[in-house]
Amino acid sequence: MSSDNNHHRNSPSQYFQHSLELIAGELSTATGASPTLGQLLKHVGDTRKEATGDETPVHEVLVDVTEPRPIPFVLSFNNLTYSVKVPRKMTLPGFFRRRGGSAAADAAIVDNPLAGDSYFTRTKTLLNEISGEARDGEILAVLGASGSGKSTLIDALANRIAKGSLKGNITLNGEALESRMLKVISAYVMQDDLLFPMLTVEETLMFAAEFRLPRTLSKSKKKMRVQALIDQLGLRNAAKTVIGDEGHRGVSGGERRRVSIGIDIIHDPIILFLDEPTSGLDSTSAFMVVKVLQRIAQSGSIVVMSVHQPSYRILGLLDRLIFLSRGQTVYSGSPKTLPLYFSEFGYPIPENENKTEFALDLIRELEGSPGGTKSLVEFNKSWQSMKHTRDSEPDRVGLSLKEAISASISRGKLVPGATNDVNSTSMVPTFANPFWKEMVVLSNRSILNLRRMPELFGIRLAAVLVTGFILATVFWQLDNSPKGVQERLGFFAFAMSTTYYTCADALPVFLQERYIFMRETAYNAYRRLSYVISNALVTLPGLILLSFAFSMTTFWAVGLDGGLSGFLFYFLIMFASFWSGSSFVTFLSGVVPHVMLGYTIVVAVLAYFLLFSGFFINRDRIPGYWIWFHYLSLVKYPYEAVLQNEFENPAKCFVRGIQIFDNSPLGAVPPAMKVRLLQSLSNTLGMRITSSTCMTTGLDILKQEGITDLSKWNCLLITVAWGFLFRILFYFSLLLGSKNKRS
Repeated sequence: MSSDNNHHRNSPSQYFQHSLELIAGELSTATGASPTLGQLLKHVGDTRKEATGDETPVHEVLVDVTEPRPIPFVLSFNNLTYSVKVPRKMTLPGFFRRRGGSAAADAAIVDNPLAGDSYFTRTKTLLNEISGEARDGEILAVLGASGSGKSTLIDALANRIAKGSLKGNITLNGEALESRMLKVISAYVMQDDLLFPMLTVEETLMFAAEFRLPRTLSKSKKKMRVQALIDQLGLRNAAKTVIGDEGHRGVSGGERRRVSIGIDIIHDPIILFLDEPTSGLDSTSAFMVVKVLQRIAQSGSIVVMSVHQPSYRILGLLDRLIFLSRGQTVYSGSPKTLPLYFSEFGYPIPENENKTEFALDLIRELEGSPGGTKSLVEFNKSWQSMKHTRDSEPDRVGLSLKEAISASISRGKLVPGATNDVNSTSMVPTFANPFWKEMVVLSNRSILNLRRMPELFGIRLAAVLVTGFILATVFWQLDNSPKGVQERLGFFAFAMSTTYYTCADALPVFLQERYIFMRETAYNAYRRLSYVISNALVTLPGLILLSFAFSMTTFWAVGLDGGLSGFLFYFLIMFASFWSGSSFVTFLSGVVPHVMLGYTIVVAVLAYFLLFSGFFINRDRIPGYWIWFHYLSLVKYPYEAVLQNEFENPAKCFVRGIQIFDNSPLGAVPPAMKVRLLQSLSNTLGMRITSSTCMTTGLDILKQEGITDLSKWNCLLITVAWGFLFRILFYFSLLLGSKNKRS
């Protein structure tokens, strides 16, 4: 390691220990009260600037763990209780019951409900008075069989359970943790590896650094942090490899898991929660993951993880254990005291057997017995009280929470956006970066993903071109006869509806990113509004290209009117249609969680939009109780706009002289007879009508179709406005539907 890096690593400890007391003393004297974190941060920043000339420390991952750290963190939780309502299994009358069924038990459930229970629901306790603590520098592992409450306890500690539902208290250094504070100083690694498959390991971590590290940190220092983290995670050989998925070969399962951990610890959180980080991995990969977690803990973090069944080697890396059984604690303490605990309980662990496997097997055996694990739960309570009276561990916490976090920042912990503003009401801002920076990073990531998978846009462009080609050949060079008018109406209706159906492929885009988005926004990596706007901006170039391709393929081939100006408006209304259709589908993807259900809704709703657009039935003929749907139809406005673009020229005639008979039973009469009929009609009406007299102009056609309310430019503006409205609704769907908390 270079001398510069050593200087940065050791310098905080050189000046901080002797300056912190002086700072606190000065501030106490000046204000007559204990210093706030903002004041401490300001003085820490000033002192660092005097010592190094730089307010931002170079973060070093490989902290010298032998150096004493006098200001630890202690996460304590007491009597955590969490219950949920579950549907009650309906019981059949006795003569329908299978032989051997426990009628008495069923009767007890129905006749003696708990408080708050009803005939249809019952209360299920997932956590029952769970207590314990986790310290920095250590790994706390929560163990138990499936359904024991491991993940629920991790969610409770990570503030992923609604406040009113969870009873008990959680404190850090003796102080209650605010939700906003916890988001900034902690990270949560989900059980599933939610990563973009076409980004490399290095790119994935670099984007995480852009989101989570403050903008005051230079690009070079962010790259240094990423490179150091890659080394810490043991990912150097896979740094340039894409993550991969079912269709693209990428990194191994253990490497994916370490990348998932890396993106959440990029800002070096003080508390790290992990939900079964070793599940689905072989023993070697699982050991390497936990070894990484041990190094993270030793760098000054609290690590809390759930694990299903750790191997002997993994057990040697764990510092504290909590065994759960059906939401109750059956053991809490060090792995070293596990043999003594079960020996005193009357079930000594054989010498050559894995301690955790023996414990879990015994717990499962007790769960299947009539008394359950009640005896073990009671024994644990007495054991804990005896242990605390026998040798209570000294309390090493010397500073308040804010002061401890201040000290942690001074040692190089990169809490996002740590502020030096004395007057700041909050210790740290909610987000590490400003709004525009988040948009730039999100847009860059989306563009990179699109570039790596060009086939997705290529297929969409090909579909538009093929559709345009088919329409161009079917409606080739339409004339201005009455039949030509009908064919034009059919072309416009089909073209507009096809535009919207083509947008349906935007549905799976967000659905694939949904859980990545929820994970990133749960801990304030970026604002939801930044995501919505960047998503729209990245979409626009593709929509412009699709609109231009469709317009070029069809406008001249079909023989539409208006020349260059007519083409430009046709292109604009096509673009507006793609924009509103894409926005509508994007909004649906934020509301509907499943792809197939989403496609079903899109197809059905677009069919209704086409039905009420005014093509199949004029507006004047739509029943009054359905007229509201006509005005909500997305197809209505672009359809009316292209019709006006085509038929707005009053000098252009579409029915002349004898053509008035074309769409009637007289259409089969010979032309000479039609001329005589026209002369008779002229004599009757008292006006001269010849074969060249214009009977119907474009304006007449617009009146016949009931298109008289809005101009084509107003239709264009309304179509664009629909797009913006659905983007706004998409934002609110993300705001309300991605809380990522249990109720």
